[in-house]
Amino acid sequence: MENVIKVENKRTGDHYYQYKHPSGLNIIIYPKTKFRTTYAMFSTKYGSIDICFKKNGEEKVTKVPAGIAHFLEHKLFESEDGDAFARYAAIGASANAYTSFESTCYLFSTTQNVYDALTILLDFVQSPYFTDETVNKEMGIIGQEIRMYDDDPSWRVMFNMLEAMYHKHPIKVDIAGTTESIAEITPQYLYDCYNTFYNLNNMSLVIAGNIDHEYALSMCDKMLKVKEPITVERVFDDEPAEIVKPYVEEKLSVAMPLFQFGYKEDASAGLVDEKTLATTEILLEILASESSELFKRLSDAELVNEASFSYEFFEGEGYSSIMFGGESRDPKRVAEEIKKEVAKFKAEGIPADSFEICKKSLYGTNISGLNSASNIANAITSLGFKNREIFTYIDSYADITLKDVEDRLQELMQEDKAVLSVVFPDTDII
Repeated sequence: MENVIKVENKRTGDHYYQYKHPSGLNIIIYPKTKFRTTYAMFSTKYGSIDICFKKNGEEKVTKVPAGIAHFLEHKLFESEDGDAFARYAAIGASANAYTSFESTCYLFSTTQNVYDALTILLDFVQSPYFTDETVNKEMGIIGQEIRMYDDDPSWRVMFNMLEAMYHKHPIKVDIAGTTESIAEITPQYLYDCYNTFYNLNNMSLVIAGNIDHEYALSMCDKMLKVKEPITVERVFDDEPAEIVKPYVEEKLSVAMPLFQFGYKEDASAGLVDEKTLATTEILLEILASESSELFKRLSDAELVNEASFSYEFFEGEGYSSIMFGGESRDPKRVAEEIKKEVAKFKAEGIPADSFEICKKSLYGTNISGLNSASNIANAITSLGFKNREIFTYIDSYADITLKDVEDRLQELMQEDKAVLSVVFPDTDII
């Protein structure tokens, strides 16, 4: 097949095939012939933050109710011919979908009937069917889901922190929207957003596992529906550099306080490249992994629940932050200990041995991830929507120096941009 590019990686010995289909769809097939499982993701770069946008050729900004991306994900599984989940179950495949802040992904995993499963995936995602009756029914279901998450301590502690960080960016709005916003959703809204963001030029198909790439591509040729390309400009209000407030708390039904502590970062320059992403991940591993001095101090003082403690670089279009979270009997002290450790590294530098250990550990983790079809597909999809490539990302670890990490540290985690969110036990409930 013409225009299929084979992308190889010398370090891992792996390769994949990339094809820009005439429909505009970006297709990546990552063959792993020794795998029993095949995993596929048909995804659109359309998430909960995409509530203000302009289509090519339009001057006017379109604004839609929060929660439409998530609503669409729910509704696409239904059609006039039945439910896509039932079709998957009939051939022994497992299916799922999810909506994030910036994408919506439809997926299946199977050890048999791979091409039948691919047929279902390509069919139902391209076949929207919305009526007043089905939309109203779904509104009640999603309304219940929103109310459930409103009472979920882990969800609330996260979004409380985002609300304390961001003045205007829609990252602070629940992915499912609010009960008020979804009440505005109509079939016309759904069709308008579907026709805008589910244009194949805004989508990707990634298949990893035991699959014949040529046959899979021939299926795509038969099933993909070519439409006029649409480009979309996301529109966000200018976000101030400052945080809204440094501290927020809430009381819910929890046995031990939950916390999210984060630093709002400058996102004005756009998304970072593969090497900067890997450098940031090494920095966080040095700072807060189980082998770090910080984690040992927090653990020895019984300040954190070891199993729940987490950290991540959380970034996307128009937002960026460094986040730590978990359970703690004294969240404020945990936040202070993190601040002290950051200040110490900035003043004294990062130990060379810690850098080498964490760099090798993360590189090994990424290499071992290539032994999972689901890890491969998820990584390629999430990296690709941010203009990153999986082999470039993995290889970048080899070129990162201690100075790179120390320079990155000086850019990040400024104390005046720190926010602590806590959910305390509600003694009136427990």
